[in-house]
Amino acid sequence: MALTPRQKEVLDFILRFSERHGYSPSFEEIAGGVDLASLATVHKHVSALEQKGYLKRRFNESRSIEVAAEYKQAELTRVRSAAPGEIPLLGRIAAGTPVDAVQNPETLSFADFAGSSETFALEVRGDSMIGDHILSGDYVLVQRTASVRDGEIVVALVDGMETTLKRIYREAGGRYRLQPANAEMLPIVVEPEQLQIQGRVLAVLRKYK
Repeated sequence: MALTPRQKEVLDFILRFSERHGYSPSFEEIAGGVDLASLATVHKHVSALEQKGYLKRRFNESRSIEVAAEYKQAELTRVRSAAPGEIPLLGRIAAGTPVDAVQNPETLSFADFAGSSETFALEVRGDSMIGDHILSGDYVLVQRTASVRDGEIVVALVDGMETTLKRIYREAGGRYRLQPANAEMLPIVVEPEQLQIQGRVLAVLRKYK
């Protein structure tokens, strides 16, 4: 039977919680996990899922909610069989007040960044862009293009010799300013004939060892 979006959210939370902890969540934990205001509302959704055959409960036992085996297998297969270039996107995690880190399972496709032959990667060396949180040792994904807008982070070739990563701005008189994101470094101002734009930054990748 078809599920409402809210019922699927409750069902998926119960499945993920049970997979992580080895036991089912309490009604209080379900309410907190899917932002429901009352336990009565949780009970309503759980009962509806039970009537539709997605959940089973043992009578008069706490933490006795079980997800139907057919749905569990189908959902775990779906997440594990993400298409090439995709990884499961299991939610959002707070960097401040803790929240439940796993929300609605989706997939994150790297084809959005790297699905074109015009995309390439560069390893960053130096600290000129630390104000934009691009550190030495990071990798940037770059779209090969000569058409960029003011304020974008670009890969620029200066005087046919030096390649640099900076934000670009058009100045009066037709000149260009290549602006570092580091207060200790000065911008580079060049004439149009000195500058060749090789691409604009799409994303920054950082590997923690």
